[in-house]
Amino acid sequence: MNFIHRIVDLINRAQEIATQNGYPNLLQPGLVKEMVVADILGHEVSREKHQPDAFDPNDSTIQYEYLSCFEKGTFQMDRMYKSLDSERRRSLRRISRNKAIYCIIFEKGNPTCVVAIWEITPKAMLAEAKRKLDKSKNDISHISFGRKWVRENGTQVYSKDS
Repeated sequence: MNFIHRIVDLINRAQEIATQNGYPNLLQPGLVKEMVVADILGHEVSREKHQPDAFDPNDSTIQYEYLSCFEKGTFQMDRMYKSLDSERRRSLRRISRNKAIYCIIFEKGNPTCVVAIWEITPKAMLAEAKRKLDKSKNDISHISFGRKWVRENGTQVYSKDS
C-alpha cells in the first residue's frame, strides 16, 4: 500500500466518524484545526461555517472564536467592514458574541501540533479591532493581531512545553 492510498484511507475513516457526529465536511477550511484546539480546551466545535468556532459543551450559548497562525505569523480576522454601520456592527459582532477569543500558535513543521494558546477578552479584542478599522484606508479589511499584542493583552492558557 503506498502512502497516498494510506492517507486517503485514513481521511475517509475520519470523515465517516465526523459524519456520524454531525460534521458533513471534515475538509472544510479550518475545521480540523478547530477540532484540535477544542480537544485541548474542552470545547465543542460548531457544525456551521458562519457561527462561532466553538462553544461550551454544557451551554451552547457560551461561544468562542479561534484565531490561529504558525510560529512567525499573526492572528487575523478577515472581511471586517469599516463603514456601512450595519456591516460594521455585524463584523464586530464576530468578536462581541463570544465569551473569549483564543489565539493559537501551531507548529509549522507539524500543523496539528499546538505550541501555545492565549485567551483574550472580547472587550480587549473589540477595542483593538475598532482602532484598526478606524485607521484603515479600506472599507473591507483583514485585521491582524500581532503575537506581541496578544501576549500583552491576553492570558496564556496552554503551552505544549507545560
